[in-house]
Amino acid sequence: MSQLRLNPLNGRWVTVVAARSERPSDFAPRTSKVEVNASAPCLFCPGRESETPWATLELPGPDGTWSVRVVPNHYPAFSGDEPMAVTHRGPVFTEANASGLHEVLVLTSRHEGSWADLSEHEAAQVMEALHDRMIQHAKAGRVRYTQAIVNHGREAGASVAHPHGQLLGIPFVPGEILDEEAGFARFEGSCLLCVTIEAERLAGERVIFDDDDVIVLCPYWSASPFEMLVIPTEHQSHLPDAKPDALEAVGRTLQTVLSRLRARVGDVAYNLVFHTAPHKHNSLYHWHAHVWPRLTTIAGFEQGTGVFVNVVPPEQAALYLNDHPTD
Repeated sequence: MSQLRLNPLNGRWVTVVAARSERPSDFAPRTSKVEVNASAPCLFCPGRESETPWATLELPGPDGTWSVRVVPNHYPAFSGDEPMAVTHRGPVFTEANASGLHEVLVLTSRHEGSWADLSEHEAAQVMEALHDRMIQHAKAGRVRYTQAIVNHGREAGASVAHPHGQLLGIPFVPGEILDEEAGFARFEGSCLLCVTIEAERLAGERVIFDDDDVIVLCPYWSASPFEMLVIPTEHQSHLPDAKPDALEAVGRTLQTVLSRLRARVGDVAYNLVFHTAPHKHNSLYHWHAHVWPRLTTIAGFEQGTGVFVNVVPPEQAALYLNDHPTD
């Protein structure tokens, strides 16, 4: 029987359809290559630094070269120093300048692999880079929110095989974050995600990783197969305010659960998204990360209603990720 579940973070309903669920092993690994011309030189590899814009951050690796590198995007979606100015061109025509920052976060000097292939030290350095660059973004008066993302696989939006992410400093707070802030505000007197941690530990059905620093769930309100919610147990609204140990733990945990996803389901495409409180907001919030594997297609119902249909209940997904059954 189908079931509606409410996502308390954004106030939206999702539909879980257990009767239609496929075996997780039926999901095919991605087959399309990211790069159209794999023989073309990679600008993110060591030795080609002069062909990219000047790095805004480099963290050293063990071999004398860099391990993590942040550079301005060649084709920025947001750029410019001017404050955001809204102009009305007519009764339904409103526009504004897309000022801000857009950077590429190169996760490793190695051309092949993904976050799942990072060492613990490398994963910690990636989180250190996120932390440091978000602090710098916050100092830019025009940037109100910084979105950190990692797209793995062409189906998830990646166009270059070299493991990398993006940091977008934008001049407004996006609707998804405003909706999540409203979700925290509705949960009066306590933190929504701190309560989620307690409730999921008690339920024991959807937890796929848990230690003193981080918990990872296939959340009760999962909108897609094998969706994961990564929550640091230390309550902090802003990622840049997190302690180094907490940042390191999140990086290490992401390596663990993404490796497990690849081992159990296959080398599937996914989007990794970090959510943090907007730079100048002091609202009750708890920074976290989402992992959305790209295993199904958004069809007409989802597009028309904004209601997602999940054909693999999170309880089944967690069971499969925790203990791979034999066919």
